[in-house]
Amino acid sequence: MDDGDTQSQAFSMLQSLEGLSAFRSLEELILDNNLFGDDLVLPRLPHLHTLTLNKNQITDLEYLLDHLAKVTPALEYLSLLGNVACPNELVSLEKDEEDYKRYRCFVLHKLPNLKFLDAQKVTRQEREEALVRGAFMKVVKPKASSGVEAASPESHLRYTPLPSASRELTSHRGVLGKGRYFYYGRNSEGNRFIRDDQL
Repeated sequence: MDDGDTQSQAFSMLQSLEGLSAFRSLEELILDNNLFGDDLVLPRLPHLHTLTLNKNQITDLEYLLDHLAKVTPALEYLSLLGNVACPNELVSLEKDEEDYKRYRCFVLHKLPNLKFLDAQKVTRQEREEALVRGAFMKVVKPKASSGVEAASPESHLRYTPLPSASRELTSHRGVLGKGRYFYYGRNSEGNRFIRDDQL
């Protein structure tokens, strides 16, 4: 086996965790830089307290947290940095600090025993906020229905609130009219601010 084969094996990525069921007393598990997505399934690991899943392909946060709550009851340290499910500037420029705060609140609502989340210690204030508002911090993705046409870059050009006849430049109809305006001084907006001694 040459050096090229050795190097490619060293950087191969895990895609299955079937063998972990034999390690029921496992306490720490590092699964960074792999290809794990929303189909990630861990066996029950009752003693696992540290789990890092940084830089994977996880997008469905709620599904992952519900699964972890069932199979890792002793979990205290969790890191999900580098996944779409963890909204921060490292993953998307569209995300900001408020998105990340909502994410932390929702994670702590689902996993209240966490002491560290993404290399940051969980504060008492975060824990209290998760109790009160955590359930409402879930990010809801719109579901695409089969009967609705998929959005395309040109879709906004097709929609118009005007009747189809008025879309053509040649069929434009406008209205021009004249009206009389009557001024009633005592109801004028400007007169509200003028005192009697200024008249």
